Amino acid sequence: MSHTRFDTDRYTAALHFAAAAHAGQQLPGSELPYLVHVTTVAAEVMAALAAEAHADPDLAVVCALLHDTLEDTDATPDMLTARFGEAVTAGVAALSKDATLPKAEQMEDSLRRIRKQPRDIWMVKLADRITNLSEPPAYWPRDKRVAYREEAMRIGEVLGEASPYLAGRLAERIDTYRAFIHPPIEVP
Repeated sequence: MSHTRFDTDRYTAALHFAAAAHAGQQLPGSELPYLVHVTTVAAEVMAALAAEAHADPDLAVVCALLHDTLEDTDATPDMLTARFGEAVTAGVAALSKDATLPKAEQMEDSLRRIRKQPRDIWMVKLADRITNLSEPPAYWPRDKRVAYREEAMRIGEVLGEASPYLAGRLAERIDTYRAFIHPPIEVP
């Protein structure tokens, strides 16, 4: 069991930054504020950090709180660097899809960039997908749900070695996500 001391002031600053950046956004298919997502991702990361030793727990948690700011808000890399440093900006940038690429190439590109980061960043992507594998929005068609599950398996395959704890949680979520695909699909 890890007994890492956490920088709660840094977490609070990241949470405030994320709250301001995501102000007015809601979880897709929900009335909940988007901030619920980033705090849930951070909670997954913190649970893993409590179960396993990692090199830079603060980097993992801060990036978990900020992981969607470059992709989904008006926040810029310069803003992140000024407030949280280059390592956080590099981690958040790797976790962000490159919208200039064709959609079919974005995930593989992101996974390549994440693998160039410290494993603490890999954990954030695992935790993000764990969180996102709850019930999908009702308007998602079956093919999107199937593709999302397959993408989750790819994330686990590429990044799972960073955290056995999160890899196990992801595998459980992938399994239970089958219930949201109708008619059910065969387990690969």
